Amino acid sequence: MAKRGRASRRRPANKAKKPAARARAKIRVTARDRAAGKWFAKLVALQARLRGPGGCPWDHEQTHQSLRRFLIEEAYEVLDAMEQGDPREFASELGDLLLQVVFHSILAEEAGAFTISDVIESVHTKMVRRHPHVFGDVSAKTSSEVLKNWEEIKREERAEKGSVAGESILGDVPRSLPGVLEARELTKRAAKIGFDWENLGGILEKLEEEKRELEALLPPAAESAAAEKIEEEIGDLLFTGVNVARFLAVDPEIALKRANRKFKRRFQWMEAAARREGSRLADLPRERMETLWNEAKSHAAAATS
Repeated sequence: MAKRGRASRRRPANKAKKPAARARAKIRVTARDRAAGKWFAKLVALQARLRGPGGCPWDHEQTHQSLRRFLIEEAYEVLDAMEQGDPREFASELGDLLLQVVFHSILAEEAGAFTISDVIESVHTKMVRRHPHVFGDVSAKTSSEVLKNWEEIKREERAEKGSVAGESILGDVPRSLPGVLEARELTKRAAKIGFDWENLGGILEKLEEEKRELEALLPPAAESAAAEKIEEEIGDLLFTGVNVARFLAVDPEIALKRANRKFKRRFQWMEAAARREGSRLADLPRERMETLWNEAKSHAAAATS
């Protein structure tokens, strides 16, 4: 494992040029900002210490690849804390997520790729560049105008990359996104240039069409259908469902997570009800399970009324 010396910690890598837009940005630094900077510096030093000689054996073993799942898990834990409404827990989980950014940056610095300063400078420069209505002379009085300008700036950025991906507005949608989020991002970008349904009714009709196409592949309608074809039609059905959420300005991932939690609560209520009857839910007939499910729904409705 590569060890970092004091000099490498101070040497920035791949330092980006500062665009003219940044020079025009007038941002007042307050006492709050200075305090945040002080604690951020301590956090970076702490993680460097854990990775350095005499640090933590577990931290020494980590790589970008091994940390991937933690990055995803921490992001979802932030969402859970947000919904719970506990400010202290919310702040704590955001801290855990921030640590992942610092950890990856420390690993990158050890490899001579970039530093945490490059990460911060990159996003700072990007935010200034993408807000010309604040830091430049562009006019944007509504959110829709801001988003229109934002997309145009991103299009120019993709073009400047000079890559094949830069030639398409869909080229830089990360393939590593969860399927639901990838579907939303792909169709959201297509919609911004007018490739979209005119109204919700059109999407709902498409949803019914996809449902019929799937049903046509299932017995007895079809004697045998290739598993890949069934998988494709299920994918089309889910993809259209994501578009329903997008058209209604609902985040499909969050909506699905809420549905998951609702199912979990109701199912666990059923399990508890079965235990009160002296049985296991798995031992009950299907008809009794359906009855308990309806009771669980009624119980949940009464609890929220």
